[in-house]
Amino acid sequence: MLEMDFPTREYFINRELSWLEFNHRVLEEARDRNNPLFERLKFLSITSSNLDEFFMVRGASLKDQVDAGFNKMDPAGLTPKQQLKKISIRTHKMVDEQYASFNKAIMSGLKSKGINIVNRFEIEPVHHDFLKKYYIDEIYPLLIPRVMDFSRPFPLILNKSLNIAILLRGEEKETIFATVQMPPLLPRLVEVPSKIQGKKIFILLEEIITMNLNTLFDGTEIICSYPYRITRNADLGLEEDEAEDLLMEIEKSLKKRKWGAVIRLEIKRGMDSRLVHILKDSLEVRKDDIYYINGPMDLTFLMKIYDFEGYENLRYSVHKPKTYWSLSEEEDIFDSISKTDIFLHHPYDSFDPVTEFVQKASEDPSVLAIKQTLYRVSGDSPIVKALAHAAESGKEVTVLIEVKARFDEENNILWAKKLEQAGCNVIYGLVGLKTHAKIILVVRKEQNIIKRYIHLGTGNYNDITAKYYTDMGLFTCDEYFAEDASTVFNMLSGYSENPRWLKLEAAPIGLREKFLTLINNEMCQAQLGKKARIIAKMNSLSDQEIITALYKASALGVKIDLIVRGICCLKTGIPGVSDNITVRSIVGRFLEHSRIFYFFNNGFEDIYLSSADWMARNLDRRVELLFPIESNKIKDRICRILDKFLEDNVKARLLGADEIYRKVNRRGKKSMDSQSYFIEGEEIE
Repeated sequence: MLEMDFPTREYFINRELSWLEFNHRVLEEARDRNNPLFERLKFLSITSSNLDEFFMVRGASLKDQVDAGFNKMDPAGLTPKQQLKKISIRTHKMVDEQYASFNKAIMSGLKSKGINIVNRFEIEPVHHDFLKKYYIDEIYPLLIPRVMDFSRPFPLILNKSLNIAILLRGEEKETIFATVQMPPLLPRLVEVPSKIQGKKIFILLEEIITMNLNTLFDGTEIICSYPYRITRNADLGLEEDEAEDLLMEIEKSLKKRKWGAVIRLEIKRGMDSRLVHILKDSLEVRKDDIYYINGPMDLTFLMKIYDFEGYENLRYSVHKPKTYWSLSEEEDIFDSISKTDIFLHHPYDSFDPVTEFVQKASEDPSVLAIKQTLYRVSGDSPIVKALAHAAESGKEVTVLIEVKARFDEENNILWAKKLEQAGCNVIYGLVGLKTHAKIILVVRKEQNIIKRYIHLGTGNYNDITAKYYTDMGLFTCDEYFAEDASTVFNMLSGYSENPRWLKLEAAPIGLREKFLTLINNEMCQAQLGKKARIIAKMNSLSDQEIITALYKASALGVKIDLIVRGICCLKTGIPGVSDNITVRSIVGRFLEHSRIFYFFNNGFEDIYLSSADWMARNLDRRVELLFPIESNKIKDRICRILDKFLEDNVKARLLGADEIYRKVNRRGKKSMDSQSYFIEGEEIE
């Protein structure tokens, strides 16, 4: 590669701040009046849940580094302490915007549709009896008031739980702190009977409890009360090398997750300063980590409204995915794959063929073995059930289930145990690595020969998320792919330090070098004065070596279009460095999740799909797969798909040289919403 010097601090965007900008793009969708009302409140809910996970993992990691005295700068030149400061400033601003949207646009929008969320001061006298009875019958038996005094220390507060902080006046006129946790199993939204046709009235659980606090502290004066919520460190620190039983180690760590150090404290705006002081000191929270909330905390409750029946006109119209013509019921799925490679673009193409592939393999007497990786699966996964059925039927079934998939550990452990009980060979992954690859291998006996069928994908084998994540998959029975697929499972179930690949490439050994070689090849073409082009679509781009290679390619004249949904640490618009690079993020109805890598390669147009992003964790600390698309018909279709992503001027935002994402200027141009285009049905030749 051409030797060029790119000072790290000057040419990189901080990873955490870049992620926050992605979440702000989600928030912008909540504020976009072109989106249906219920979709807007759904985006608002997602913004809240995203922030929870960000603080529990990324914020927690930075806080651990600060506490440990770690001062090493990130590629953008920021120490952990500096990052936390900038995160705090950006997030406080974002939360203010979030609640401004909720209090103005969302609440007024709901009210205009007959949905009223009222507080305790807005409840009409006629409803008091209903609420009192509901409180006595449903809520009161579940409440446990806890008091802090000389004999009782500050109680342990559960991660993400909603609580009420109360200031009491004691017998000696002293102030006493008390707290009550909202019962987690009760609905947050309580409907109040309404006699007006078409009008619904709801009140939040914490409002009902606050109205009845005197029943918990009878005879004691309640000075004031306010809701609060905490977020704890939920990043599991596993010592895999020392763990005799990985499942047991993860189960123990999951319990610790509830009681990690407090990372964020959310309190009701206007809370009495005495309560603020008690919470701040008792929870050991910095001033910068306190968020004053102007509205109800934890807006994820809005998803309950999203699911209300009878409001179909306030949501996107129901999307009915297409079923690929050659996988119709009239033809056997194995016969279809034998004829030609089959490409699926989810959720526009149905995910059913993937589920049916495993189900039919589990029932087919000619199938001898099924091997599959699982990273995140649904709570009632038909694929897992089919694998269990196959094992119970006497087939050889091997499943690598990644029990370290963050926030899915508990669900995956449950499935792993059930699969073992059914007789499957269950592998829990490799020490120190997460297995993120998506692959299924079916071994079938046909006319006295063994034939292997493969599915490779960019996304999880989750039938639920497949309805709103965009991903791509390939069915093939190509012998070279089959040989590589067998190598993958031999590597995962046994040990192979340097597997020899025929078609695939894998992380953590080889994939980084493969990408760098492909980028370098475009650089060489540019140096020869030939056309050179890279198009790469992924979830995140943060790997320093890959970014540096892209800068070098751009400096030599390679045209590079990056479609990066979330984190992007690469800067655009740097003269002589990145002025040949565009970065766009598409945030819309579906979560963009597919990873596509296109290299012009002197006109041969190499296209690869992968489970991996361009992040250090994917290239160095995970088992990932990259697979080529060789069918000209499929390559043409993927090229057309990429063209539509690049034409998007409705849901796409371009990263500017000032590190700000802005909507594409479509003045004088026909509107192009790539997701809507694919929903309506792209032309498949």
